[in-house]
Amino acid sequence: MPRTASTRRSDMHASDDTDAVPEVHREVLQRGLWFEEFEPGTRYLHRPGRTVTEADNVLFTTLTMNTQALHLDAAWSETQPFGQRLVNSMFTLATIVGASVAQLTQGTIVANLGFTEVAFPAPLFHGDTLYSESLVVDKRPSASRPGQGVVTLLHLGRNQHGVEVARATRSVLVWFREAGERQPSVSRAVTPNEGEEASG
Repeated sequence: MPRTASTRRSDMHASDDTDAVPEVHREVLQRGLWFEEFEPGTRYLHRPGRTVTEADNVLFTTLTMNTQALHLDAAWSETQPFGQRLVNSMFTLATIVGASVAQLTQGTIVANLGFTEVAFPAPLFHGDTLYSESLVVDKRPSASRPGQGVVTLLHLGRNQHGVEVARATRSVLVWFREAGERQPSVSRAVTPNEGEEASG
């Protein structure tokens, strides 16, 4: 026998109650570190690792207009000293820095100031897994920008065998907590109530 309209309305109300979001007692926003939280001598291990594929290498190389045959030409690369194509070193550098963002600088960085001592001690190949780590080397308050400070980081990349394939010293400008917390939050989700007000 067909269900009545009143029954269907009751079912809808029951479903609404079941789907209600529990009361939120505490909200935690994923972020990097404020200037005060960086401690020289602390090493951060960034996980998971990143297994690099042929597609990664070819796409990155062509997107950046790099025509180097060592990254693109498998047959020719077999005749060269390493016997196979090499992963583009700029991809390797970008990946070890990118892996550090969630732990260190997400939403707390002002600017990337520059790199020194960039080196690639060993090659990275298709199928290798790149593991990244960062060591806090030094920090100092900015002399010209109140509420901000300069942090020096040493980024390292190793393959699955523990062989170092990349390293770079990098300086970043980051917020002190008090000044940073006055800035707009990064990617802050809109709550249901805020969404209703905005749409109303």
